[in-house]
Amino acid sequence: MPKTAKIAISLPEDFLDAIEEERKATGESRSQFFRRAIESYWQRTKERLAVEQYLEGYRKTPESLEEVEAVHRAGAAILAEEPWD
Repeated sequence: MPKTAKIAISLPEDFLDAIEEERKATGESRSQFFRRAIESYWQRTKERLAVEQYLEGYRKTPESLEEVEAVHRAGAAILAEEPWD
């Protein structure tokens, strides 16, 4: 098991009560609940940043008209080979 560290956080009581209900329903410990929540947050953040980088790259270098036409031709050729019943 990787090395772990303990931390302390402060939460409003009503928020903690809701968390306690949720974690008890799932059978998780507090540590498991918060670890899962942080991992989920971290993953969503990484995915959002990757999408933002992709979009920024696309804005800087969109495909050319020739590239778009080549994709259309390739798609049409592939679809033409399908046995449409």
